[in-house]
Amino acid sequence: MAILNPPSARSNGALNTPRLMRETPLLRAKALTKRYGRITAVEDVNLEVYAGEVLGIVGESGSGKSTVLRLLNLEELPNAGDYQLELPKYEDVNLFTLDRFARREVAALHIGMVYQNPHLGLRMRYTSSGNVAERLLMTGVREYAVLRQVARESLAASEFPLDRMDDPPRVLSGGMQQRVQLAKAIALRPRILLLDEPTTGLDVSVQAAVLDTLKNLQRDLRLAMILVSHDLGVIRTLADRVMVMRGGSVVETGLTDQVLDDPQHAYTQQLVHAKL
Repeated sequence: MAILNPPSARSNGALNTPRLMRETPLLRAKALTKRYGRITAVEDVNLEVYAGEVLGIVGESGSGKSTVLRLLNLEELPNAGDYQLELPKYEDVNLFTLDRFARREVAALHIGMVYQNPHLGLRMRYTSSGNVAERLLMTGVREYAVLRQVARESLAASEFPLDRMDDPPRVLSGGMQQRVQLAKAIALRPRILLLDEPTTGLDVSVQAAVLDTLKNLQRDLRLAMILVSHDLGVIRTLADRVMVMRGGSVVETGLTDQVLDDPQHAYTQQLVHAKL
């Protein structure tokens, strides 16, 4: 059952409760810390995401945004931290403690990832439909008709033109490549969709079309999303809540309109004013 909650005061710790949410978070990460040698990329980051909501993460380059996504996608392990998803098989289990085969399974079956650079998420010489169908192989599906049908449905949901589903991504535009990534990411109806600067480098009109697609997916599939972007316009368009990062740490969190219209931290004020 959904619960109506009034907006609460912002803080630098756990994220605020959104106005409409379930009682239990779909995703919960606590005290995420990641170091590369002497460099601390992420330090003591806490976040929660509820079913059907979009959390935006903003900050300048090097603030730790993308590192957080890689940790949540189980591509990397932290130096410290606890990560739980609402999965019956792994109830109350810190996913970072799983062996690499189990982590790979969780990521493949329950987490969708869309990279800023499509080359990281796609096989450029495979067909677009083949890229999407590859996602199903982890489930043991081998029947061509089933693979083809799911690929078609996922590409259609991402508003990709189906007359080009057998074209390889290498011959497609940047916007079309992002749609193939989206289709691949949602093929298994993941619990959470992670988006790393999905509109960066796209023309304004293409960016608007991709944002419309994301809004439609969030509405139709009730997908929970974590969206990393340096573009505050993108965050305002999609995110219910926003988390501001600087130097690997969270400096401000809250409802998107609250944070962007009335920023409290000096760094957030700088980000907002720089976009005015």
